[in-house]
Amino acid sequence: MRTKRHPIVEEDLRRIVASPLPWERFFGKTVLITGANGFVPAYMLETLIHLNDTSDAGIHVVAMVRNREKAMRRLGEFEGRRDLTVHVQDVRDAYSGPTAVNFVVHAASQASPKFFGVDPVGTFEANVIGTQHLLQLAHASESEGFLFFSSGEVYGQPADCSTVKESDYGYLDPLNVRSCYAEGKRAGETLCACWHAQFGVPAKIVRLSHTYGPGMELNDGRVFADFVANIVAGQDIVLKSDGSATRPFCYLADATEAHFRVLLTGKAGEAYNLGSGMQCSVLELAEMLCRQFPEQGCKVVRQARSAGDAYVPSAVQGFELDLGKIHALGWKATTSIEEGFRRTVESYR
Repeated sequence: MRTKRHPIVEEDLRRIVASPLPWERFFGKTVLITGANGFVPAYMLETLIHLNDTSDAGIHVVAMVRNREKAMRRLGEFEGRRDLTVHVQDVRDAYSGPTAVNFVVHAASQASPKFFGVDPVGTFEANVIGTQHLLQLAHASESEGFLFFSSGEVYGQPADCSTVKESDYGYLDPLNVRSCYAEGKRAGETLCACWHAQFGVPAKIVRLSHTYGPGMELNDGRVFADFVANIVAGQDIVLKSDGSATRPFCYLADATEAHFRVLLTGKAGEAYNLGSGMQCSVLELAEMLCRQFPEQGCKVVRQARSAGDAYVPSAVQGFELDLGKIHALGWKATTSIEEGFRRTVESYR
């Protein structure tokens, strides 16, 4: 049963699987993806299903989700497929799904800052307790690949706030509630390093920058999602800051190809920065979107955050990720910010 997709998504998936990677390592195997209905990991799931549709790959995907009803809003189009099992459980609980797992992708985590202030415990524990459970599973299953989704936020505030390599770290206040995310990711990374060193689990880590593209939640709370939501709804773009903060943006299809490249060819026990090498300020992004869709007649308007807004802003004003390590694996982003956001907006139409 071949799944019908939006043309933008179909183009993205064709481009991802055209990448010269040893895709055959997945053939006939079982791949567990946690947080599988999440914006970023869902594209990995779709890529594997696309391989089944086009290559008779015989891949079985176990999609771990916390809430079935919510997950089906993203994965419902795949319901009834024999190559997909939806397993419902909280990643913080001891794993209770299929145990013969060849690859594990751990992406279950609240990533939106709107959750950091209202559920810091859940945010932290998914990256620590959840990672521990999954590393135990990978060890018991003798899995041949484990990928942990981390974040550039593990760097905190680098001293010179410029280009940051995987070995560079800056100040991060562990008593700041917003650190639940960054400190959770740091601890999850350390667990990956420990299980690799002590038990040989082939754990690899990707540190994501700001990833955007088709399928992202438009009420996510992050500014780039808000901006796309404004354009899709034909509204003015609302800016709730001075817009000076810069962010490295990476289009989802580029990021997904990188995830598979690290999982299949990266070095176990190590982390890889993942970004496009392209960045712009929040204000520049807002102005660019208005220019790209002149028929909307939108403009950028400034508005203070409401008293009840749960969003917890980062104190980090932005830095550039050094991408030399992931480039050495043969990966490089090819989608410009302008093209990527154009494709993103069109994917909602």
